[in-house]
Amino acid sequence: MPATGRRRPRRLSDADLVKLLPLLEGADSVELKLTVPESEQRSTLRTLGLDPLDAQIRQVYFFDTPDLALDAHGVVVRARRVQRRGDDSVIKLRPVAPSELPAKLRASKDLVVEVDAMPGGYVCSASLRGSLGTTDVKEVAAGSRPIGKLFSKQQRAFFAAHAPEGVGLDDLSVLGPINVFKLKSPPGRYGRRLVVELWLYPDYSRILELSTKVAPAETFQAVAQGRAFLADKGLDLTGEQQTKTRTALRYYTRGG
Repeated sequence: MPATGRRRPRRLSDADLVKLLPLLEGADSVELKLTVPESEQRSTLRTLGLDPLDAQIRQVYFFDTPDLALDAHGVVVRARRVQRRGDDSVIKLRPVAPSELPAKLRASKDLVVEVDAMPGGYVCSASLRGSLGTTDVKEVAAGSRPIGKLFSKQQRAFFAAHAPEGVGLDDLSVLGPINVFKLKSPPGRYGRRLVVELWLYPDYSRILELSTKVAPAETFQAVAQGRAFLADKGLDLTGEQQTKTRTALRYYTRGG
């Protein structure tokens, strides 16, 4: 597995917690994440009692410049094809301070402010989402439709406010697809629903991520419950953590 995007876990310091608390107060939700070492991915699926044939198939596409100018500015542009559902798109900005987002944008039903937390780290992001038809992303990937058509007027304005000067949506390269298998486990003894995503990269590397979404006020309780549940299952909580998005971006811009 390539080392790109990996981070060794560490404990959050008191200073980290001081910075995290106001983010939790302004967030809509918190997603707790853990990536599983490749050597333990098959055993993890068995331990959790998951059947791969129950998975929903997705294709994820990212859009950026060849030198990842958007990534350098904290902007993520993504679209997905989802089995048995319509496509969707998102413009994401991270990190953000919820209190600094414009009031009109914050009130949008399509904006989600979320804290992603994994062992040793966290980031708050603002994601402006859009719904699409079942062929829109496929047409863009084939080059028969401009990238900008995947995004609403509000999404395009959000992008323009944060993208590097001179970079437009239709100037971006299509980076993908990444094939993803998504499973949801029953709550069981954990008491919360675990989401399991297996990201398959074209070089045959893969990332297996376990996640659960909670209300901000439940974060610390959910972390303790999750650690106890996974430890009881004998699952590794100390492996190097990987970021799905950055791994994908760097794979496609380093020439495959």
